[in-house]
Order: sequence, then structure tokens, then C-alpha cells
Amino acid sequence: MSKRGRMSGNEAVALAIRQIDPDVIAAFPITPSTEIPQFVSRFKADGLISTEFITVESEHSAMSACIGAEATGVRAMTATSSAGMALMYEVLYVAASDRLPIVLAAVNRALTGPININAEHSDSMGARDSGWIQIYSENAQEAYDNMLMAHRIGEHPDVMLPVMICQDGFITSHAIENILTEDDAKVKAFVGTYEPEHHLLDPNRSVAIGPYGVSPYVFELKRAQAYAMEQAKGVILSVAKDFEKEFGRSYGFFEEYRMDDAEFAVLLMGSAAGTGKVAVDRLRGRGVKAGLVKLRSFRPFPAEALAEALGGKNKNLKSLAVMDRSEGFGGFGGPLGAEIRAALFGRTNGLKVVNIIYGLGGRDIRVEDFEDLYKELDAMQGMEARDIPYVRYLGQREI
Repeated sequence: MSKRGRMSGNEAVALAIRQIDPDVIAAFPITPSTEIPQFVSRFKADGLISTEFITVESEHSAMSACIGAEATGVRAMTATSSAGMALMYEVLYVAASDRLPIVLAAVNRALTGPININAEHSDSMGARDSGWIQIYSENAQEAYDNMLMAHRIGEHPDVMLPVMICQDGFITSHAIENILTEDDAKVKAFVGTYEPEHHLLDPNRSVAIGPYGVSPYVFELKRAQAYAMEQAKGVILSVAKDFEKEFGRSYGFFEEYRMDDAEFAVLLMGSAAGTGKVAVDRLRGRGVKAGLVKLRSFRPFPAEALAEALGGKNKNLKSLAVMDRSEGFGGFGGPLGAEIRAALFGRTNGLKVVNIIYGLGGRDIRVEDFEDLYKELDAMQGMEARDIPYVRYLGQREI
């Protein structure tokens, strides 16, 4: 039976790690993810986990140690943020190409520069094409639940890819929230054991992990990675279904909030979804048909399912704001905005779309900001599509 409690997102992730009791954790501290390895080291000192805890000299070394451990056939995990993740970028690609299902707790923080320690998605967006599965959390509950599902997803024989569980720095990681947690034994049973088909310590089968990739083989290896990422879509939904049966909480690629008859909607990832939902409820009370879509799985990107939700089954939807907590710097808007536009191309009839960049460097977004944004979406109905800006900045002071 679920237990009610109160804890921060970092505490929730650390609790999930304790319950999973992975074989190896390698970590280097960086704000705002530092608390996660801190909690884990305390669990280790108190004899609550059997995990081998490796203190390393950098985040590059942390991921390298996880790769070495996972290659021997054991479960490895780590946590990081911001410049720490950027220092890992080289080895993130190695982990994915070697098909090692490491789990990373990513506490999203703005990349330097200038130095800033607050929430932004620029760190994980920088790794969006590294071959890692990326799942985003709105609150502490989702951060905990997503961690419990991560190993089941990444270790599935049809997938065998590393998994990044993301939550917003300080907003989620440090804020205390009500949360339901599960019994240790039930979590252990749900997560199961890790028994990879190939690993370096198998005495009956010699394998090479991470050798030099010569030209005649690299293309096929990359294509196999891409195929595994596509296979992960079905696995994510299957694991979520099992999770709902066991613990009663339901997840999919994304959550549709009051979208059945919505005429105006925003689509976003992370903690701002909670603020957006309050605005939707307020507007519904005034007769405005507002809705919200919160994307959970950014990699693999559920393009077909999103196109169906936004343009196929919902014939009422007139305008959409796609919200990015990351700047694309000369790209076609923010990363999420560009991908949503690509997913919708040719699949929606007359839907007007604007990309909104918001919350950079941890800037607050208020309920009133969402309400104003929905007014803009309504006003877009009287505009020609060519007159709607591709990108707009929300909450920026005038320059």
C-alpha cells in the first residue's frame, strides 16, 4: 500500500535509488543535483544499501565509471546538472552507442554562461541527440515514479539504451511536496533483476564493448541504435501499464489536461505544467476553452501520437503555444518548438502555432503569464499565419 509523505524531488529520487539498490553509483557533486549522491552516501554509511559508491574527480569520470561498471553486467547510476552534464557529453554518446542502460538523474540547470544555478533545459537539450532516452518530470511524484520505471525501460532486450530522468532544478529538486511512496519489497519486485545477454565478465562468451568502429560497420550500428529508440516507444507504454497495475498511477508519452474540447492549448515539459494547469482551470471557469499538453517523453519523441492528439482527434483546436525552457540560438526556435512543428507539418488543418521561449536562467512564470498567453492564442485567430511570429519571448524585460 502507498505511503503518504512529504519530500523534495531530490529526496524522492534518492529514495527510489535506495529502493532499487543499484550495484554501482559513481558521482561528482554539482548544484542542484548534489543532494542525490549526498543522500545515497548516507544510505551507504548507514548500511541501507549494498551499492558500491565511487567518488570521482569529475562528471566525465563519473559517467566513464558507470560505463565500465555497466559493461561488466551490473546496474550503474549517477546524477548531475548543467556544466556537469556538459562535461559528460563525450561519454554520454559512448554509453548509448555501447547499448549500456545506465540511469542518470538529471536535475536541469542552465548551462554556463553566464554562470547560473537555476532551472533551464539547456543542459539536457544539449544531449538530445546523444542516443539517451529522456523522460521529464513535473513534480517530485513524477521524478520518483519515473526513476522506478527507468531500469525496466532501458534494460528491455528490445531497447538496451541509457535513460535520463529529468526534473527542474530547485523548482522541483528542492521544493517539499506531498508524495506517495511505495513499499521497498514491491519496488524491488517491480524493478526486477538485471541479467544482460552480453557482458565483459561472462566466462562462456567473449565480447568486445566499445572497440574502434571501422567504416564498414558504424552506419549499421547507428541504425540499430535508432531502431532501439523506436522500440522504446512501445516499451515505455508497456512499463507504464504495469506500473499503473501495481501502484495505481497512470503515465503515457504525454498528459492531456482538459483537451477534449480545447480551442487554445500550450504544450510544454517540466514543472511549469503545474502552473499552466492552474491557469487552465481559472480560464475554464470564465468559459475559455483552454487546454494543456505536458510532454513526458522527449526521447523517443512521440511525433505520431502528438500529431493525432493536436490535430487528428481534436478538431476544435485553433492555436497552440509550444513552450521551450531553452534557447535555440539561430535554430528554428527552441528545440521542442522545432520538433513539434516538424511533427505537425501536413497533419493539421489550419492550426496556428507559436513557439514561446520562457523561464531562462530560472525566471519565474506565473499563472497570470499563462492567462495572458491564452489571450494571445485567442487573438491569433484574427491573424494570417504569415503574420504570426515563429518565436516569442515570454517574461523578458524590454531591451
